[in-house]
Amino acid sequence: MTDYTPPNRWIWQQADWPEFRWDDARVQPMLRQTHLNLGVLLGRAGSVGGDLDAAATLDALLQNIITSSAIEGEGLNVGSVRSSLARRLGIRLEDELTHTTSSRTEGLADLMMDAVQNPQVPLSLERLLKWHCWLFPDDEPRLISIRVGQLRGNEPMQVVSGRIDKPKIHFEAPPRHILDEQLARFIDWFNQSNHPSLDPLVRAAITHFWFITLHPFDDGNGRITRALTDLALAQADAQSIRLYAMSAAILASRSDYYRILEKSQTGDLDITEWLEWFLLTLNTTLQMALVAINRTLQKRRFWQQFHTDNFSAEQRKILNRLLDGGERGFEGGISAAQYQKVAKVSKATATRHLSDLLNKGCLQKLPGGGRSTRYQIAAF
Repeated sequence: MTDYTPPNRWIWQQADWPEFRWDDARVQPMLRQTHLNLGVLLGRAGSVGGDLDAAATLDALLQNIITSSAIEGEGLNVGSVRSSLARRLGIRLEDELTHTTSSRTEGLADLMMDAVQNPQVPLSLERLLKWHCWLFPDDEPRLISIRVGQLRGNEPMQVVSGRIDKPKIHFEAPPRHILDEQLARFIDWFNQSNHPSLDPLVRAAITHFWFITLHPFDDGNGRITRALTDLALAQADAQSIRLYAMSAAILASRSDYYRILEKSQTGDLDITEWLEWFLLTLNTTLQMALVAINRTLQKRRFWQQFHTDNFSAEQRKILNRLLDGGERGFEGGISAAQYQKVAKVSKATATRHLSDLLNKGCLQKLPGGGRSTRYQIAAF
């Protein structure tokens, strides 16, 4: 079989590949803001401490795994992944929150923990192949055959869309006959570039772009790329990486992610726009993490203030849902009808419980009245 040579249109075919360059005047302001937000996040997290800090770490790592798979269109059993992670973190879950794990969830947990807990271990081809094996355990059914724990074969590796008879090629990775050399060069760079002369966040962005461009596996390239990005971020700061999930922000802007990748992979070696997108997305990630930490702090202050009050189990359930916020937190407040449904109580009991929480100062009424009256956690 003759070596396949793709058309000369991809970034890795440039004569100076991979000598990346960028406009420092555009990148530096975003870098400063990102480092500032990282510092704020660490400061807020430090004020949480203890079991809540462990819970925040578990939630962030769980979110990273779930959303990284969701980017590829794969849904996971959240409870099973959570149980696999909790065991590795030494966190004891309540019985009702413990789920049966699988080789799939165990492998995903191993991959995540190796990336964020072992930043000092040098990167190697063997480590990447082990990650690939964790991503695709032997006993998990697969719709297509892939080389597990091996680099891809001689077939062209293309990202395509459109009709089968008229596909649009968005990107084509380096052919197999030069992949070993290209991957070895990346690994050497990764192990040698972790020093002060290169900003660690820029290094993480380059890591992501370079590896996804090589696309060395039949499948799983995106998830391993994001794990490598987490490893680079853990090398930058082993504490903060456990508090945020960049994959969640990538998932929220998935179309932009693929757009900027395609644009950068068909351009020259100037990756300014990619760095800007990466830092903007990382900043969004940090802001999401700060919201979560602030909710944790609010929840702690709330229960410190009201720990002596007698609440029913139903009241505690609703209060915790309101304090947790997010999709399950009754955005816009909770109504009596919602209380009745979620707490599984009668209409009269729901009204009585809400009145009691108002009198204790836990809740406050939002503007409006009658059947549309809604309640939220009182300012304290």
